[in-house]
Amino acid sequence: MTDDFLALAQPGVQKLSPYVPGKPVDELARELGIAPAHIIKLASNENPLGASPKALAAIRDELAELTRYPDGNGFELKKRLAERCGVQASQVTLGNGSNDILELVARAYLAPGLNAVFSEFAFAIYPIVTQAVGADAHVAPAKDWGHDLPAMLAAIDSNTRVVFIANPNNPTGTWFGPDALNTFLAAVPRHVLVVLDEAYIEYAQGAELPDGLNYLADFPNLLVSRTFSKAYGLASLRVGYGLSSPAVADVLNRVRQPFNVNSFALAAACAALDDVDYVTKSRQLNEVGMEQLEGGLRLLGLDWIPSKGNFIAVDLGRESASVYQGLLREGVIVRPVGGYGMPNHLRVSIGLPQENTRFLEALAKVLARD
Repeated sequence: MTDDFLALAQPGVQKLSPYVPGKPVDELARELGIAPAHIIKLASNENPLGASPKALAAIRDELAELTRYPDGNGFELKKRLAERCGVQASQVTLGNGSNDILELVARAYLAPGLNAVFSEFAFAIYPIVTQAVGADAHVAPAKDWGHDLPAMLAAIDSNTRVVFIANPNNPTGTWFGPDALNTFLAAVPRHVLVVLDEAYIEYAQGAELPDGLNYLADFPNLLVSRTFSKAYGLASLRVGYGLSSPAVADVLNRVRQPFNVNSFALAAACAALDDVDYVTKSRQLNEVGMEQLEGGLRLLGLDWIPSKGNFIAVDLGRESASVYQGLLREGVIVRPVGGYGMPNHLRVSIGLPQENTRFLEALAKVLARD
């Protein structure tokens, strides 16, 4: 028997590479000797406003119960979400971030010999959770950097159990409209679970993007996943949720880890739901910031992928690695997306106005000397 523990791991796990998050501020400070106060991070699609005051107050109130386990059923948050989303509490599954929901789906419905369908340039967690359980990935070619839903439909076969679609998509920011989603859902076989990842849906305005909640009643094979990490500003607490039929939620709760959402996350998420003004300010700040970055990129002669998220994928017209490193030396952290098959792009989160200005100035400096 070998003592090579990589060789002893499941075949799908052996082929995985660890997920690489955006570089932390403290890490860059250690590496280059830059004072943390002089570093800006626009790499992880975090909310630049800071957390809601109501969420912070709820966390402080929860400190007295630090020695207690959280409510393993998340009763109050499920109740609030059910009321807000127009569903029953039995349709809500809570997760340690929405990534947890995606993993629960894979653990419950995928296995060797089965497959999941997702798009080229889609969120990196989809292939990770699929491969980790030994299932196959059917990757549909993208169209104009976004989901080609007819191509994804064609990739479904008799062994498909899950389809992952994101609207808007990370890292491209691309989106599809209500008619496209309705047509797709109507054509997907009813035994295939469609996971509609709406991590950035709160940044959408008007009717350009469909609201996945409007489709749950008609499509029992639909699960909508959402998060409090983005527009609600609770990324470090890791709290997300899935909305589905009660039958699907029951299955996910059979594999969900006990106490997967901590007490502070539960309390803060409940409070954040009540802070409508905070989410409105987040959306407005994002719209202004997107216009600011698009205008600055236009002046630099650069292209980008139009986005409905809180980030923008900038096309440098050449490999981005040296520009990324140059920005780090300027104390600006963005996200390279070569691992997504996009070697010429950098994904840039929308920051505060002064942070956006700092990025554009640093980018101009790096491009001038690179």
